[in-house]
Parts: sequence; structure tokens; C-alpha cells
Amino acid sequence: MIKNELFTADERTQITELYKQLYTVSKDVLLPDDDQKVRHYIRVAIEKGLLRRDTFNLNPIINDCETALIVAEEIGLNRASILGVMLNGVVMNGAATIEEIQKDFGEDVAHILHGMLRIRDLYAKSATVESENFRSLLVTFAEDLRVILIMIANRVLIMRKIKDTPYVDEQRKVSMEAAYLYAPLAHKLGLYKLKSELEDLSLKYMEHDAYYHIKEKLNETKRSRDAYIANFIGPIDEKLRAAGLKFHMKGRTKSIHSIWQKMKKQQVDIDGVYDLFAIRIILDSKPEKEKQDCWQVFSIITDMYQSNPKRMRDWLSVPKSNGYESLHITVLGPEQKWVEVQIRTERMDDIAEHGLAAHWRYKGVKSGQSGIEEWLANVRGALETNDDMQLMDQFRMDLVEDEIFVFTPKGDLFKLPAGATVLDFAYHIHSKVGNQCVGARIGNKNVTIRQKLQSGDQVEILTNTNQTPKQDWLNIVTTTRARAKVRQSLKEMESRQALLAKEELDRKMKNKKLDYEEPVLMHTMTKLGYRIVTDFYAALADGKLDMNSVLEAYAQQQRFDHGEVEKTTPATSADHFVMQENALIQKKGAEGSDVLVIDQNLKGLDFQMARCCQPVYGDEVFGFVTSGGGIKIHREDCPNAPQLRARFGYRIVKARWAGKRGSQYPITLRIVGNDDLGIVNNITSIISKEEKILLRSISIDSHDGLFSGTLTVMLDDTGRLQQLLKKIKTVKGVKNVSRS
Repeated sequence: MIKNELFTADERTQITELYKQLYTVSKDVLLPDDDQKVRHYIRVAIEKGLLRRDTFNLNPIINDCETALIVAEEIGLNRASILGVMLNGVVMNGAATIEEIQKDFGEDVAHILHGMLRIRDLYAKSATVESENFRSLLVTFAEDLRVILIMIANRVLIMRKIKDTPYVDEQRKVSMEAAYLYAPLAHKLGLYKLKSELEDLSLKYMEHDAYYHIKEKLNETKRSRDAYIANFIGPIDEKLRAAGLKFHMKGRTKSIHSIWQKMKKQQVDIDGVYDLFAIRIILDSKPEKEKQDCWQVFSIITDMYQSNPKRMRDWLSVPKSNGYESLHITVLGPEQKWVEVQIRTERMDDIAEHGLAAHWRYKGVKSGQSGIEEWLANVRGALETNDDMQLMDQFRMDLVEDEIFVFTPKGDLFKLPAGATVLDFAYHIHSKVGNQCVGARIGNKNVTIRQKLQSGDQVEILTNTNQTPKQDWLNIVTTTRARAKVRQSLKEMESRQALLAKEELDRKMKNKKLDYEEPVLMHTMTKLGYRIVTDFYAALADGKLDMNSVLEAYAQQQRFDHGEVEKTTPATSADHFVMQENALIQKKGAEGSDVLVIDQNLKGLDFQMARCCQPVYGDEVFGFVTSGGGIKIHREDCPNAPQLRARFGYRIVKARWAGKRGSQYPITLRIVGNDDLGIVNNITSIISKEEKILLRSISIDSHDGLFSGTLTVMLDDTGRLQQLLKKIKTVKGVKNVSRS
């Protein structure tokens, strides 16, 4: 067995057991000498000292073994994928080349390792999942889609093992990637069990209090919940057995992440979420009787309990693109509680748990390369995207629970997210069709571009060559594909119009015999309130700026720059002067306007600090491109950050502090304590004595011997903020003070 300082005594025992377990699981798909060859490569890598523990101090060989077990047991992949995982560390650290692996294990294993090397190169450029990497990541995955599954398996393993890690920052970064990249990928592939685990663990590490609040509530109500489930399914069990059906039933509490999303969406505590659990009825049916049996169960249950037709989901007639088949209904059970019931067969349940990897087991192919190829064809169909979109936003829009199916007049079938409009469908067909769309004909009725489509609609798109995209179209389309194409068309139109406006300005300058001078034009633009050249020309093209007024301003600025005119400022009386605090703040902000570097190396961009989280110099931050084109700077732990990354990943840009120039930022502190005499004076006294800290406002509310309230202070960095927090906490009677 492998013996080396890389392993502790416990790890040596663990790796021996893992090898036995992995060999037992995979012996039917491995070749006779695969095991010995893998051990040889790993032993060489260890002897050369090439294998290192990762960021979380986890053993690389144990990690690879455990990942391979997930790949084999929980996903269902075979030889090439298992060997690719086991040899990953060897190749990544230079102990063996792709060519050597290909010679000893075959082209299939080498192909997987090549894809994993490309992913490593992407991550070397950026340790976190950023929007500019998403499309490249998709290209890498598409080279061999099994790489996606290996990456998901590895991320599941890491998330399971970092529960008590002291590396909190790294834990948060890994969790964010799990939530915003790997969980959606697992969902797309139908790996619902792994997807739920990734989401729950991400919530646990990123929003600890929310996770344990829900978990404790679920534990408190488990006994009553189990009793209710037993009471609900008892009569159903009798009816189904009387009908001669073979089945088993189980009650399933919804994932903590799912419950948390419902709480946020409905703005209620867990007690206000009525569908905390679902009943699953799994039938043992012959292939030719699957649908018939499922609909029979549906009929029996809806005869017993009132159903909610708005919450019915029929994925029997038209399965999801990832292969998911099931019938979901919601019925009104005892005590007037709504209960979700899922009806499926053993085959359908296996596919729901293990994704598309389970398909080939039900198509007469027991194992081998032909089975994997058939399965991969299904995966490619599920993941196929033909548009020029950033990966994460594409997945975000495509992974909605509901899908609709519409037909062209020729009978071609198209699938769109629920809520898609006529305009979405037009852009789904072609960009040109979308740009010229004026409406549609559904059945014998003309409808507008805003019309929402329903499953089964036969849609004929109506176009006009004079039609062009409008800005408000962004409020009409719902799919990422259509939204990106509208933006692209608007940008192209704006560029063309801006170019025409520039040519017209140049022509009129010549007519008025004004010499074109770029610095003068820049000064004129600034004076007119424009910092970005394209915005200036767009305003000219739209008529927001009068061409003659611009020429007059340019001529005056030119005379001033050449020293022909003296700049005078009229004196104002100081009798009624009042210093505007906001004006002072803006001025201070302007002095530090270039303390941030946006994206790669861009300075001088127009940005604002987000009010929701009030970033301060020193905070970990990111930029968010607003619909108006400006950039808002948010803290990484901003309460709105998860939603922004989830819904608008393509708008996220990197940001970092590049220097400190004396700017002050407003910070809101929340404070709670005993309502002792003089406590407020003690707090304000501390703030007033602090250098470079200004108290802007204070709001305190007292009730039953306690007080709570907010303080808004102006300060210049996180270091000064931490010092202030420590000093306020020392005030007698203060129970808690925190940053809002």
C-alpha cells in the first residue's frame, strides 16, 4: 500500500478502504490491468513529491478516490470517467503526460483528461467564476460532456468535506460557485439529488442563520409532519391496493434551500410555507403500461381529494429535455392543507435521481461504450445552445421548472420557457425575424408582440421590413436569448446613428469654418454634462442636444481655451449661505473617483456605491452594470448579491480598490442595548472624538427598557470602521452593534 508523508495514519487506513470500495463498484467495467497501472502512476507521483494538499488541506488522492465513487455510484459513469478522475492529479501535476495516459489507457481516458486540463487553465486565469469565463467554460465542457459530471461530482465532494474548515473565505467562494454554476448544471442534467445537496450546502455555508433556522423548525415539527403524512397516505394506500397496483409510497420533506426560496418569494416565515413536503407514489409497472398506471393513480387521488388545476404539472405526455418524467398534482388534504403528490414509475424515479446517465440502463444496453455514446447523445441534446450568450444567464433562463411547446404553421415543434412572448419566439427563430416582428397570428386571431404563448399554440410570426427594435422591447422579452439579441440590435443601431451624428457635426464645423480640436470637443462635452463620447453622439442623434447649440458651445470653449476670453464667476453674497452636506459628500466622492479598477485595468469609469450595502474602501467588492449603462459597486456579502449573480450573471464585472484618496463613505450601523441613562450620549461622544469620522444622523427607539436604532457615520475605510465598532461595543449597556 502507498506509504508517504502525504498520508496520516488515519488516511492510510482510509485510502485502503476506499480502493477496495472503488474496485468493488467498478470491477465490471475496468480492464484487468487498469488497477495496477493507476497505482503505479500515483506511486511515481508521490515519490517525486508532485502531489500536494489543496486549499482546504484535503488529501488529493483520497479526494480523487471519493470523487470517483460519486461518479460511479451516484451518477453511473464507467471506465473512462473513473480512470480520468483517478489520474487527474497525476496529469495535473506533471507526473505523466496525456500521451502516456493515451498509450496505457486509451484515447477515451486521455480525452477526458484533456478537457479537465483546459478547465484548470481557465481557473488559473480567475479563481472565481466570473462572467467572462462562462462561455469559454461551456466550450471546454462541450469537448467531452462527461467532464461536466466529473466537475459536479468533485464539487459535491468538496462541499461535503468543508463543513468545519477554518478557511472561511475559500469556503464562501466554493459555495458561491456551487450555487451559481454547478447546481444549475446538475439540474440541467436531471441530477436532482446532487443539485439539492449542492444548494443546501451552499445555503448552509453562505447563509448559516437561515439554514439552521429552517432546519430547527423542521426538526421541531417532524413528529406532527410524519403523523400527517401517515394520515394522508393511509386511505390512498387502500384504494391503490384495491385497484391491483404494485407500488410503494414515501413522504419527502422539501430541501432547505427550496423552503428558503419560498420564504423569500412569499415574504413569510417557515410557518407560512404551506407545501413543506411532497408525497411520492412510485409504481412497479411494465414499460407498456407506465402512463396508463400513472393516470389511473391520478384519477383515484383526485376522486378522493380536491385538486388545484393551476399547480398540475404533466411531464408524462411531454418529458423535460433532461429526460425527467413525472406527474405532479397538488390536492387539498385533511385539515385543509395543500399536499403535493408526485406520481411516477421505478424507471422514472431512477432517472429523476440519477439523471440522463440512467437512460441507457432502460434501453437494452447493459454497459460498454455503445451505452455511453447513446447516453452522451441525450446529454448533448439537453445541453445544446446555439446562441451567442454568456453561459450562466443562459442556464438561469433555460432551467425554469415550467416549459411550453408551440408549433409553426408547418408543424415544427419549439420549446420555450413558460411566460415567453411572441417576440421571444420570433427571436428564437432568427435575429432578423425578431428585429422585423410586428405581431403574430395564433389560430385565426392577430396578436401583438407582447402576447404570452401557451403550450399547443400554432404561431405564425408577422414581419415588416420597416420595423426596427425598440428600447421597451427589453421589457417584453423574457428569454436571455431574445434579450441579448435585442440589446445587440439596439447597440448596432445606436452606433450607426452616433456615426451619422458625428459626420454631421464634422460637416457643420467645416461649414462654419471651425477647426476640429479633440481636447476642445472633450471640454465642451463635459460642460454639457457628458462624460462618455458615445452618450454625447447618441444625444445628438436623438435630438436631445441641439446641433447649433453644441456648435456655439464648442466655439465659445475654443476661444476660451485659446485665451481669447476670460472666465469670470460672479460673486455671491454670504448672507444666506448654508453648507449643503450632500454637496460636500459628492465632492469628496469625486476626489476618489478613480480609487477603483473595474474589470481588468479600466479606470475613470462612471460608478456609484450601492446604497443597499454601502461599500467602504477595503471591502471585497464587485461591479454590477445597471440597465442605464452605469456601474454600481456592491460588497461581496451584499444581501442582494446572490439574486444579482443568479439573475444577471452576465452583468457582473470585477472590481478592486486601486488606491485611497481621502474619500469618505456613508455607513449605517445598527445598535441594540439597555436603555440606561446617558448611553446615547456616551455613544455619540465616542464618535465625536474619532478622527476623520463624522456622525450624519442618529435614530433611536426605546421600548420596555431596551433601545434599538441606527447611526449613519462618514468614514474612509474598513480599518477605521472596525476600530469604531470595537469602541462602541465597550460602552456599558450596548448589547450589539453591527454594520447594516
